[in-house]
Amino acid sequence: MHTAHNLGQLLNHSASKYPSRKAIVFGSKKITYKELNNMVSSIACGLIGLGIKKQDKIALLMDNCPEFVIAYFSILRSGAVVVPINYMFKIEEARYIIEDSGSTAIITSRAYIETAKELVARAGRLNRIISTTNSTENIISLEELAKNNTAECRIPAVLPAEQAVILYTSGTTGHPKGAELTHHNLISNAQDCTSAIKINVKDSVICILPLFHSFAATVCMILPFSAGATMVIMKTVRPFKRVIRAILKNRVTIFVGIPSIFGILKDLKLPKLLRTPLIKFFNPVRLCISGAAALPAQVFREFEKRFRVTLLEGYGLTEASPVVTLNPMKGMRIAGSIGLPLSKRIKLRAVDDAGNDVPVGQVGELLVKGPNIMAGYYKNSDATKEAIRNNWLYTGDMAKFDSRGYAYIVGRKKEMVNVRGLNVYPREIEEVLYQNPKIKEAAVIGIPDAHKGEVPKAFIVLKDGELITEQQINRYLRDRLAAYKIPKHIQIRTDLPKNSTGKILKRVLADEENSKRENI
Repeated sequence: MHTAHNLGQLLNHSASKYPSRKAIVFGSKKITYKELNNMVSSIACGLIGLGIKKQDKIALLMDNCPEFVIAYFSILRSGAVVVPINYMFKIEEARYIIEDSGSTAIITSRAYIETAKELVARAGRLNRIISTTNSTENIISLEELAKNNTAECRIPAVLPAEQAVILYTSGTTGHPKGAELTHHNLISNAQDCTSAIKINVKDSVICILPLFHSFAATVCMILPFSAGATMVIMKTVRPFKRVIRAILKNRVTIFVGIPSIFGILKDLKLPKLLRTPLIKFFNPVRLCISGAAALPAQVFREFEKRFRVTLLEGYGLTEASPVVTLNPMKGMRIAGSIGLPLSKRIKLRAVDDAGNDVPVGQVGELLVKGPNIMAGYYKNSDATKEAIRNNWLYTGDMAKFDSRGYAYIVGRKKEMVNVRGLNVYPREIEEVLYQNPKIKEAAVIGIPDAHKGEVPKAFIVLKDGELITEQQINRYLRDRLAAYKIPKHIQIRTDLPKNSTGKILKRVLADEENSKRENI
């Protein structure tokens, strides 16, 4: 395996080794490794010509498209730092990230030009807009930038330990924090993923998840580029028929998704071609990977049974670049488990409140150590000291290990419900709810109770056309859970609040409950 010191070198290496192979497919547009690498070099020189210096911060605000990838690697090759921004953010949310990171330029697309202009007007040091479309008086286009580069452009040397990306994680309280990921963090994670899933030049990875998110950036972009594989970019995940067409047309071999997508796919009405027993012959996908949220065991089993393709559940977090564990391709895959450490370089522990390791089978906070752990939170030493202690990252996730070393997430530390001194983990209740054939989605939180301190409350979305009463759900749970774990309240809803990657936002549900109580 080649050793690139930085992400610019990683792309350069694949371009020199596989110049004519397809790096990116986007609809009918195809870009080879050589073309991509040349564009990246030209734009990087254009950025340097604009006065962008090493370790300057450049915000990136756009949908999934080839220009996102080109801009991302151009920023890195110029020696600057990428600050991806969630395109669903409102102005104030984006402004906070621009100001906190000290971004001086923003690269955007036509859809977000007005947002970018408003950010320049309202955010301190931001003074330059670079667009994927035509240059205007105050806005320079990527194309113009590529032409503007000079022959004597000097690409700076970038060390492995230097910042590559600052990814802002949604704070459950207060403002988001910027996780500083180095070139070494991201390259080591891509290398470990390469070994774990045996990706090679013949693979094509489909990217339907938003590229501003760490999971998509590492697994759908950096990982295939490190192996000379092809990245098939989709703007959105819907309509699913378009995604399936893209999979068949481009012979996609690796499908990366989140649990809600696998939940929809297992119930989707498919083209006749994919409903036959010959599905294996028509379906080019050799491997599916699920991350970004917990995969219900029932969804895992039903998906694999229907598509006859390997589905690997993994676990990660932005602060770990992001992949930490994965169920192995060869060997045992356990429904409901996040699997084993991604590589021997990554170590895991589960500890009690005093920091002592808990015995096998008991629940403790999950700690992670390895080359993928962030340098820290940008300009936030207090939060960094709390998150990283003695080189161990405290994840805030509660987990247990079985005797074979497989890990199981039982919930967030802050989500644990204390019912009269007994610990109840929402994940356990959710897993049981997902086994009910009428239930599409479920989320459980703890709410205050005058007699028990706290009790679980379940929020449920039913599958289309299904009917079930709260009493029936209650009876269903009573056969499967201890009495103190049964939600005291059950609410059936049409949908659940989610973030950009489809993760259910329990804090929004908790806020709704709090405001109800305040209004009583």
